[in-house]
Amino acid sequence: MVASECAPFAKTGGLGDVVGALPQALERIGHEVRVVLPFYGNAPRLDTTATGKVLRLDLGGRAFEPSLLEARLPGSKVVVQLVAESSLFGRTTLYGEAGDYPDNDVRFILLCRAALEACRATGFCPDVIHAHDWQAAAVPILLRWGGGDDAFFSRTATVFSIHNLAFQGLFPPSTLPLLGLGPERFTVDGLEYYGGLSLLKGALLSSDMISTVSPSYAREILEPEFGFGLEGVLATRTDSLVGILNGIDEAIWDPRTDPVLPTNYGPEALEGKGECRAELESEAGLAPSSDPLLGFVGRLTDQKGLDLLENGLPRLLELGFRTVILGTGEPRYHDLLWGLAGRYSRRLRSYLTFDEELSHRIFAGSDLCLMPSRFEPCGLNQMIALHYGTLPVVTSVGGLRDTVVDATPANLRSGIANGFVLGRHDPDALVDACLRARYVRERRRQWRELVRTGMEEDFSWARSARDYVALYERALTRMPRG
Repeated sequence: MVASECAPFAKTGGLGDVVGALPQALERIGHEVRVVLPFYGNAPRLDTTATGKVLRLDLGGRAFEPSLLEARLPGSKVVVQLVAESSLFGRTTLYGEAGDYPDNDVRFILLCRAALEACRATGFCPDVIHAHDWQAAAVPILLRWGGGDDAFFSRTATVFSIHNLAFQGLFPPSTLPLLGLGPERFTVDGLEYYGGLSLLKGALLSSDMISTVSPSYAREILEPEFGFGLEGVLATRTDSLVGILNGIDEAIWDPRTDPVLPTNYGPEALEGKGECRAELESEAGLAPSSDPLLGFVGRLTDQKGLDLLENGLPRLLELGFRTVILGTGEPRYHDLLWGLAGRYSRRLRSYLTFDEELSHRIFAGSDLCLMPSRFEPCGLNQMIALHYGTLPVVTSVGGLRDTVVDATPANLRSGIANGFVLGRHDPDALVDACLRARYVRERRRQWRELVRTGMEEDFSWARSARDYVALYERALTRMPRG
């Protein structure tokens, strides 16, 4: 696997969680997996060893000699190879500071070139290379279009995963020489995209199979609303496009064993969840109340539905709901939340930062998890919330549609409901969904049944890993590469 993130080595969101967990799930069912990612300047202090191998690469006439480090995913035998090139990766953030780094094309094309060279240098010829998002998109591009020096990979299939189609790796045409490709690839049937170069588009056209992170998202990206201009390209690859729902790492996200929680609990013993709720109220300085406690963990952006919270949250606070928010994002939403916190100091607490341990306590202590996303390729938070007995309030998009069943009267009677789904993407619908949740919560027995249904859902990586193996096998049937 080639990716820009892999927890715990590097993570800004769900991509890091996926690449940290899926290889271990594949290993547990008998597959040998290696992961290649950059060695960032802000990487946590984990056990790494020098391999003594230096990769000599040329990118558009510029020479690089990154060294190769090795580590293991904690608790597994999965090898992680880290590409150490301080001039490109020794920075304070992964992708940029005030906007993207201007040389991100150099940085991540080098990652892909280094991943292929590392295979040759170590004699590890994979059956499949699984590339994640635009940062790894050059892998299938290089293997399909990179010329005659790839006999080593003549039996290697490629799978490309779209985690979020909104991020496409768009660069000027001058990026083409970094790939070692000629102008014949800069066409409408190749890398050209509205006068620029799209690495993601190239991966969609050159990979053997394409996956997205939920079945619904695989359908949505074929439509203009969610296709971000690439729906036409994807329409030519529908026979190669598969949606596989992500899983969650239940070794990390398990309220029965979670060491961060003040009290552990499970579906068979829910009393501890009430204690977690009381502790979260105390930690956040919120007034105790019988009203539901709302939690939000994530990026403060329009994609995550912050525009709905901008107009809906003040109404919910006036109606007695208390809310804990954890995340960072657009400055205007930081300002909004600071302003609301001043007006509702005993009903709203916003932590405008990243805090992994606090996120566990919010999932455990909240009654409802707010996820009113405009689009959501998969979403992990709703799965984590369900596992912690916290019912999601979501829009019906992407992976949210695939995992959350609305608490309608019919679904409640049949015992399949596990959350609350907005009828529309607007603030009124958000308020209505939370009021419906409050109504159900007042019927304690019904609420406990909802909570238990959610906690007993199977969102394990074992299920997803089996689906990925089937995808890899399909990719291999398309070999040899022409």
